[in-house]
Amino acid sequence: MSKVLNQGMVMSGELEALKKLSFRLGTDITRTQGAGGNVSVKRNGVMWVKASGTWLAHALERDIMVPVKTKPLLAAIAARDDRAEKATDFIVDELNHANLRPSIETSFHALIRQPVVAHFHCVNTIARCVVENGEAEVSALLASFVPELRFALIPYCRPGIPLAQEIAKVVDRDPDILVLQNHGIIIAGQSVDEVGDRIEKVTAALATPRRHPSNADHPWLEEAAEGSAYRLPVDLQIHDLAMDAAGLELALGGALYPDHIIFLGRTIGVINDTITIETLLKESASSGQPLPKLVVAPGKGTLLLRDLTAGGETMARCLAEVVTRIPEGAQLSYLRAEQEAELSNWEAEQYRQALDREMARQ
Repeated sequence: MSKVLNQGMVMSGELEALKKLSFRLGTDITRTQGAGGNVSVKRNGVMWVKASGTWLAHALERDIMVPVKTKPLLAAIAARDDRAEKATDFIVDELNHANLRPSIETSFHALIRQPVVAHFHCVNTIARCVVENGEAEVSALLASFVPELRFALIPYCRPGIPLAQEIAKVVDRDPDILVLQNHGIIIAGQSVDEVGDRIEKVTAALATPRRHPSNADHPWLEEAAEGSAYRLPVDLQIHDLAMDAAGLELALGGALYPDHIIFLGRTIGVINDTITIETLLKESASSGQPLPKLVVAPGKGTLLLRDLTAGGETMARCLAEVVTRIPEGAQLSYLRAEQEAELSNWEAEQYRQALDREMARQ
């Protein structure tokens, strides 16, 4: 039996613990949505990291982890080797039984020195760090509630190597927490249990109240969607996006984080008593743009494209969760048009979209 395979057997207990943590993160919509987020553990030169396109929520029922060789991956990152982006050349093939592809964020997991790392799209964190100058409030909360933990604030940049390069600037400080503007949070530690404990403390420190608007007008929505390419959402709390006037105004101002662009696109449709679904169809046809995957009817509710995947629906819920936590009238830092474009045209994210569609077919 090879040395690498022996290492894999030694780590089996820790991997099981990491899977349980993954499941807890993945089944909490306020922390992880669909295929978002990733976890890893590094031991004996091998890093097990969540596979691209897989769901943390599925960690107990299917294989979602990929083993990669840490040292050569770090060397590739340092040399600005293009292979570091996908990290597929560093997979430990004899342990990759499900033939999975590493997360697009594998590079930063390798750079962080603590052996256990959890990255997730906490809606409370996003709601705080998309507000202009929100970094000061986040810093004050962390310093007050978890003074024993070191933290760093990371400005927005594209996930993958650009984000890893930004994180590389602070790894010498061994931060336990990295708050990613317009993205989410990373929490690291020496063991799975330690990281799990830190997740609870940090998310409690950053918790922010949510507005709960009135219920949607289902009869109106059903009539508006009848015979069209749209449907009512399965998750009824998605309607909060259209029923909270302040949050809706913020949502229509632009995209706030990468996964919104990946799974919902760059446009939110708006309908009302005079602007119908048919109007949207005509506008899309004349502009050559795809139909919006998410449509809001202010004060009425929300509609989704009929073929929107479960991953896309979780992202609609994420948007409702985020904007109903942002104070009314707040000035936000939206993704710029060029940042949206680089996400839309990125092969790694197109791969995640393909996996999402495949999962929907299954």
